[in-house]
Amino acid sequence: MVWSRCSTPVEDEASERGAWSVRCPFCRFPDSRVVDSRETSDGDAIRRRRSCPECGRRFTTVEEMSLTVVKRCGVTEPFDRAKVVSGVRKACQGRPVDEDALALLAQTVEEQLRAAGSPEVPAHEVGMAILEPLRALDVVAYLRFASVYRSFESLADFEAEITALRASLADDGTGPPAPSQLVSTS
Repeated sequence: MVWSRCSTPVEDEASERGAWSVRCPFCRFPDSRVVDSRETSDGDAIRRRRSCPECGRRFTTVEEMSLTVVKRCGVTEPFDRAKVVSGVRKACQGRPVDEDALALLAQTVEEQLRAAGSPEVPAHEVGMAILEPLRALDVVAYLRFASVYRSFESLADFEAEITALRASLADDGTGPPAPSQLVSTS
């Protein structure tokens, strides 16, 4: 995992070995000592209290984990939950899905991607991470999203996905969805 720091590393022997030296913001001494480390409440960052051995003053650094999405064209951009919510909201249009459920789905997707441990995630993996929580949330929205994401081109693609979805729901023990949730394939 990549942690970005508010301070920049000092170029010296320590940074060549892979260790970070954080420059004191008061006296510019090239090293500091960590006094206390704590995760933030959401777990996305680490807050470190540091002490400068030269001037004795204390300061805080915040290290945040960055998650970057790599698009098909090679462009990278920071992961954005709002984009996940926006895309899923389109699939949920007209469905009984509230904003809190969409926000929770986006959080679940982000946590799943961060748990993989890679700082860069292909856009394709973001879409794949959305599918399963969306299926659990609303099967019609899942079919809508999957049809666009997987580029369904014919009715046969929809029928195959509905058949697989029915089999999956039967295997899960949740039973088949109500007739109003899935279109009949017969």
